[in-house]
Order: sequence, then C-alpha cells, then structure tokens
Amino acid sequence: MPHILVVDDEEDIRSLLTGFFRKHGHEVSVATDGESLFATLDLQQIDLVILDVMLPGEDGFSLCRQLRATSKIPVIMLTAVADHVDRVVGLEIGADDYLVKPFDARELLARVKAVLRRTTQTDPVARSTTTRPVLSFAGWRLDIAKRELRSADNTLTILSSNEFDLLLVFAEHPQRVLTRDQLLDLARGSAYEVYDRSIDVQVARLRRKLDTDTDVESVIRTVRGGGYMFAPQVRRG
Repeated sequence: MPHILVVDDEEDIRSLLTGFFRKHGHEVSVATDGESLFATLDLQQIDLVILDVMLPGEDGFSLCRQLRATSKIPVIMLTAVADHVDRVVGLEIGADDYLVKPFDARELLARVKAVLRRTTQTDPVARSTTTRPVLSFAGWRLDIAKRELRSADNTLTILSSNEFDLLLVFAEHPQRVLTRDQLLDLARGSAYEVYDRSIDVQVARLRRKLDTDTDVESVIRTVRGGGYMFAPQVRRG
C-alpha cells in the first residue's frame, strides 16, 4: 500500500485527497507547512509527496529544493497558477510532475500511479535491464536496481525519478542522436503529458550534475537541429 503525504494548507483539499486516495488503496498522511512536512518524513516511510506551491512560511518550491537535496522521494507539485514559468521552475528544482488547480482527482491519481511505477523496481525499464544492473561511464556508476548514481569516489548524487529515467535512456543509447520526441517516448511513455520544454530542462539539470570537470566537453551534447547525444563510452555490468 503506497504511502502518500499530502502537503496543503487548505483543509478542503487535504480532506478531499485523503478520502479519495484511501478509497483507491493508498495510505495517506497530511501536512500543512514545511515544518510538519519534515516532521512527518522523520517519523514515517513516505513513498510520494503531493506538495502545494502556495504554503504559509516557506513555499513549495523552497521545500522541494530541500527535499531533492537529501532525498529521492518523488514529488508532484500543485499550483493555482497556470503559468508556463512556474512549471519550468518546478521541473528545474526536481519535481517529478506538476498539476494546476483546480484539478480532477482522477487525473492526479493517474499521475501518482505513473510516478510510483517509474520509481519502483517493477518499472518496465528496470525489468528490461536486470541482467546488466550497473552502467559505468566517464567515472560514473548508474545502479539500475537501486536507482542510484555514484561518482568515482562513491559519492551519491541525488536524482529525481525523471532525471534518473532520462539518464538511463541516454546511457542505454550512447553515441547516438536522440530527438526530443524519442527522449519523451523512451523516458516517460504514454502515461506522461508531452511537454517538449521539459526535456531541455531535465537535460540542463543532468549536465549540471554530471559535468563536474569544466575543462572537459559535456557528457550530453546538443546536436543542432537533431536533439541530444550521450558522448561517453558505456560499460555494462
């Protein structure tokens, strides 16, 4: 039974989502601000956070940054502002998905299921690669079973589920030009809304984490008019 944490200062929203998700087989906890969010995470094992942007005290963007700095718990953000910039900001700071209020609870449920599918070991991509669970490239090790990225000195680099899936696609298709459409299809599948700009955002975030040596050309290269190419050699196993 997946355990969801709903973080929203509106009692009506918390009550609605609590009843709805419990009806569909999820365990639900609630929080109203950043303090209660982190207090809950300290006490309970949470599988996914639904995080409102507009909260008293620290806003959802700030809280998402803090979560992503120390945790791989997937985050779906809610906002009352239907703004392209807000969505890009949410993705840039590590949110796994983004939904605008007012929303259909069934759509949110579908997005929660899709994110949870991609962050568990029953994920189709993970199942297809169980015979080669570790990919090594440019001093990095990508552990597919654990969904972890570690540097040459074994330091863990925190990736959101979107970042992990996109990096896995690149590592599975090295030295090959992939268009944005191909990356969307391979990394997200039909369960996700097609949003071309999100690929550019995710690539930029991966580059910041992978390109630790500024004197070396980027691991992910932009191909003008084509898309992106993962440059290094990849060793399996």
